[in-house]
Amino acid sequence: MSNPHTQALSDAGVSIWLDDLSRSRLTTGSLKKLIGEQNVVGVTTNPSIFAAALAKGDADYREQVAELAAAGADVDEAVFQITTHDVTTACDLFAPVATASQGIDGRVSIEVDPRLAHDAAGTVAEAKKLHAKVDRENVLIKIPATVEGLEAITATLAEGISVNVTLIFSLERYRDVINAFMTGLEQAKDNGHDLSKLHSVASFFVSRVDTEIDKRLDAVGTEAATALKGKAGLANARLAYQVFEENFSSERWGVLAATGARPQRPLWASTGVKDPSLPDTLYVTGLVAPQVVNTMPEKTLDATADHGEITGDTITGTYEDSNQVLDDLAAQGIDYNDVVAQLETEGVDKFEVAWGELLADVRSALESAGQAPA
Repeated sequence: MSNPHTQALSDAGVSIWLDDLSRSRLTTGSLKKLIGEQNVVGVTTNPSIFAAALAKGDADYREQVAELAAAGADVDEAVFQITTHDVTTACDLFAPVATASQGIDGRVSIEVDPRLAHDAAGTVAEAKKLHAKVDRENVLIKIPATVEGLEAITATLAEGISVNVTLIFSLERYRDVINAFMTGLEQAKDNGHDLSKLHSVASFFVSRVDTEIDKRLDAVGTEAATALKGKAGLANARLAYQVFEENFSSERWGVLAATGARPQRPLWASTGVKDPSLPDTLYVTGLVAPQVVNTMPEKTLDATADHGEITGDTITGTYEDSNQVLDDLAAQGIDYNDVVAQLETEGVDKFEVAWGELLADVRSALESAGQAPA
């Protein structure tokens, strides 16, 4: 029986995805339980999530690591095999959800090697390799929204591969992402692909915006600055939804929709609250609107199930106030463009560090299994 709070969120048009995946979630049935009891209809992964799963020394990975070591796999190949195995298994678990929602939900994301974030051609090649290996219609390939990533997003969609665009922080970059998405669909159509089979989400990060801006507001130290703390993340995301509404009611989109194309839904990412003084469901209850995804760490999901009161759409109609928040931040000397540029750079760097940790953990596991990789 589903939880009434998560059910209310689903009824309001929000798809709940879990921002976590490990083999133990799959083998113990915990993920299946979340599907049945807390309305979870998708999963997102990233290098940090896989690094955390491997660092725990999960016994479920030992057999595969031993097989890879015996086959002489190097560390990059081993990481590829381990992560795609988990994602493939999760895709199979979510297959009934994907079928029931005509592919809109039941999605599982896997990220390209973050070291390719500024290499468009390398990203496209990796995306095609991951897509071929998982070989499931409900997989999404995650590509970061760097300048080079925009080119890769278009090219990957043009190949008929569904994409999760990640690490979006700014409204300007989000507009660029939507353009890259529509261009990709136009090229996919020219290439003979069925647009109704192509799906995409645009992962707009929320809590990291507050973390950085609130730090800068603390440095300002005025009463007016303090009053703005905890407001930027919601305002930025709500204005992103306005961008979504505008672009997906355009004439250009109408042409694509007429051929069966599905809109690229906004996905609220980084929804775990970092500031303990803020409500733990702030980025859930404050970002409710039709056609959005909220991908949550389990702590946020549990908090939502426990006391996440959903009162209906909390985005539409907030645009004037949200713009005022950004204006007020500017009046306090907070440079929006500087903030979002810094967050993008840090986001890529953090995933590269996590990828390095993942490689180190797998290398150690391979060596323990008796095969030191080259």
